Order: sequence, then structure tokens, then C-alpha cells
Amino acid sequence: MTDEQIIITPVDDKAGRAAFVDLGRRFAAATPHSVPQLRGEMLELVDPARNPFFEHARVQLFLAHRGGKPVGRISAHIDELALELPPEQGMGPGTGMFGYFDAEDEAVGAALLARAEDWLRSEGMTRVLGPISMSIWEEPGLLVRGQDHSPMIMMGHHPAHYQGWIEGQGYALAKTLLTYDLDVSHDFPPLIRRIVQSGERNDRITIRPVDLSRWDEEVQVVLHILNDAWSNNWGFVPFTEREIAYAGKKLKPLIKPELNRIAELDGKPVAFMLTFPDINDVLKKVDGKLFPFGWFHLLRWLRTPKDAGMRVPLMGVLKELHNSRLASQLAFMMISDIRVSAVRKFGSKRAEIGWILDDNQGMKAIADAIESTINREYAIYGKQL
Repeated sequence: MTDEQIIITPVDDKAGRAAFVDLGRRFAAATPHSVPQLRGEMLELVDPARNPFFEHARVQLFLAHRGGKPVGRISAHIDELALELPPEQGMGPGTGMFGYFDAEDEAVGAALLARAEDWLRSEGMTRVLGPISMSIWEEPGLLVRGQDHSPMIMMGHHPAHYQGWIEGQGYALAKTLLTYDLDVSHDFPPLIRRIVQSGERNDRITIRPVDLSRWDEEVQVVLHILNDAWSNNWGFVPFTEREIAYAGKKLKPLIKPELNRIAELDGKPVAFMLTFPDINDVLKKVDGKLFPFGWFHLLRWLRTPKDAGMRVPLMGVLKELHNSRLASQLAFMMISDIRVSAVRKFGSKRAEIGWILDDNQGMKAIADAIESTINREYAIYGKQL
């Protein structure tokens, strides 16, 4: 600790964004089990000219300095689409957010949170949620359980003491997000196998791989189901057309048809499940750097990610099938197909499912039925301004 003044300044240019990203990478490198992400990818996420999130959001980044040295960072942002949502879905009018929270000590953390809150108030907000960095579809929540192992692709990792620092500034838990660990090296329980086999005998059901030769169309199919299936969920913000195209382009190198499924009923797409090989496996080895040799390891890994862990970040079933036996049957069929492919082709032993909202009883029941266990918890906090 030091008595030197904490100075917090807004980030408004390219050099500032680079400093913001580099400071985050410095904190990640100092946090046990964290995985440094590619610097170029992180720069793109905070660049208004490149990330379509900025097209419907007001964003202000801040850096904290003490004694001339950077000691913390935070974002304050307002998603205009989130403001239009019903308050009972977690966001709604007057709700701003903070994200990208990193601090050298509690005093810095308190100063950063206060500055983010002041900015949100100046923009007319009456409530703040966080951390959400920055879209709900990127890295929502603060890791509060599971610091003893590395995160999978597109999941955040934070030191345990951040929880006390945030709660100490008057923040209360708004929602918990869960991830589930699954041993994929053995088959599912007999009941699940019978459910899958019953579905395979149903001529109305087709479970097919994603078709990369018409990737743009497949992205539209998946996002249509997602926007419908998740529309009543806490925190849901619909994807825009530009975000759909952006996500499709970014994710295509990670898409292996064998690991991604679309379910059709009478020829109509009604459900999907996406599975990504865990690129964090290779980012650990190259320390999040492409040069001088990281690019070689990354390209080789992308071709055939052998022995990689797998993450199921997204799945959905059209609302018209919610609360039906068919919805869970389709989910089990897709999971079963993907598990077999992950083991046989890629030598996978472990998968992670999530995040899942703590009140999503349907998805929690599916996770329990296939004998997966909660391995990480993320907290999203709220506070009145």
C-alpha cells in the first residue's frame, strides 16, 4: 500500500486502448492459472471501429495510475439494446454496466468503481451491473469459484480477492453463472442412452453436422434459434445482423463440423449445439503471443486440435418445444453425437458446458443427467446508483 494519489484518466485513443489491453495482459500473467489471450484479439474487442458492439453501446474505458505507473483499469458501458429489455430479465431502463476490472489493490479498485459509477450517472443511469466485459456474449461475471484451474475458451479468470473488493463497495449478487465439467471418455448413463436410441428411431428427427460449405447460412440458422430460445432468459440481449456476421467470421476457424450439430424436426431446424476445441490449450504454450513462433503452433493446432478439451458455450431449442420431452431428447442426441466425435477424432477426455444461468432448471437437469459437475461459478453484481 502507498499514500500516493490514484489518478484515473479516460482512454480515448489508439495508444490508450493499447495501454488498457497491455495492462490487462499484465494482470492475467500475474494471476495463477490465467491464460493470456492474443493481444490482437483483445485490441479488436475494445476498438469502436472494429467491434460491432459499439454500434449499439456507449463505452468509456479508464486507466488508473499511481506514482506514474498503471495500477488498474475498468470499462463503463451502456448497451442501448439492454435498456429496451423488461426489467424482470435483469437489465432494462437505467441499467449501465462495468467490466474489464483489474486493480493492484483494494484502494485502486474502489477508485475505479467509483469513477465508472460517476460516468454512468452522468449518462443518466440509475443502476449498474458487472463485471460484464463488455457484451453479455463475451465474458460476463466475476470468477468466484474455480480459481484452481485454467478457464476454457471465452471464459474469464479472476483472482479470488476481487470478490471482496467489489462487494465492499456495496455491490450485491444479481445472478450466478455456472459451468459444468464433464468426463467425455466414457458413455452416458443407461437412461440417457435409451433416450438417444429412441430419438434415433424417430424418422421425424435428423441430427446433422454444421455444413461449412454454406457457413453463412448455417450462422443465420443458429442465431435465429438462439435469439428465439434465449429471448426470455435473464440478461439476454439479441444479436444484431452485424454482430452475427462478425461472430461468424471470427468463429469459423474454430468450427469443426464433427463437433457442432443442428437438429431438425420434419426438416425444420429447431435446435443446435456448438462446441469449440479449447484454444486456451495452445495459448498457454505460446503465452498469448503469435511471434516469433506462436503462429506456427496455433495454425498446427487449429488444423487438428488433438487431445484438446472441449467447451459447449451455446445451445438452444426453439421456444415452441420448451418444457417438452422432445427438447431434452434433442439435447441428449446432440451431446451424444458430439461426445463420440470429440473422443474418436480429437482424443478428448474433458468437456465443459456453460455458462448456464443458476435458475435455468432445464439445462441444469440435462447437465446433472449426463453426470457433469459444477466446476466454476461466476457472479454478476448489481448496485443502485
